[in-house]
Amino acid sequence: MAYDASALPDVSGLTVGIIGGTGDQGRGLAYRFARAGQTVLIGSRSAERAEEAAREIASLPGVAADATVSGAGNEEVARRSDVVIVAVPWDGHAATVAALAGPLAGKIVVDCVNPLGFDKQGPYALTVEEGSAVQQAAALLPESRVCAAFNHVSAPLLADPEVERIPLDVLVCTEDRDAAAVVAALAARIPGMRGIYAGRLRNAHQIEAFTANLIAINKRYKAHAGIRVTDL
Repeated sequence: MAYDASALPDVSGLTVGIIGGTGDQGRGLAYRFARAGQTVLIGSRSAERAEEAAREIASLPGVAADATVSGAGNEEVARRSDVVIVAVPWDGHAATVAALAGPLAGKIVVDCVNPLGFDKQGPYALTVEEGSAVQQAAALLPESRVCAAFNHVSAPLLADPEVERIPLDVLVCTEDRDAAAVVAALAARIPGMRGIYAGRLRNAHQIEAFTANLIAINKRYKAHAGIRVTDL
């Protein structure tokens, strides 16, 4: 079946919350969704930091004056959002996710965390007991609809106001095909992006780990490499 963006659900009315929205990846995604007209909630352990980041993003080029971008503590963002993106550092992943199990019950949760280590030879994939970051999230959130996505999106590209289109594919792993369609539709709200179903959660490990290869590519070629799937 060929890729058909017209078959994706209408997600324009959904509120997207970003846990870890004050970090580079979280801020970049918040900016792109705000540019697309999505209602965005930025979450942080510090509500004040989240509110400050929201004000900064709302003032960036391309964000409409009437855009809804606000900040709050992580728990409030989890409670008020329809779809929640987890974009926290790996070393705080388990504790942050576990603490939000209650307000995230029934929600689509998108994990974009890549468990990587760094040494003098560069980045490398870490071993995760559950198999991957998103499988860890799924174990901690048994009542949520957990997906992996946005793992390979360059934070500098997301944050650059002069970049109009980001031509790459967002690989989505999940057990829930309806949730996959919602995440794909959100990806498609960012000009140039496509959301592509890439298998069940057990297939997410290699997607998370591949980020180490992309970092090496970017360093070698001074680029912001992404992924594009051919023949779709």
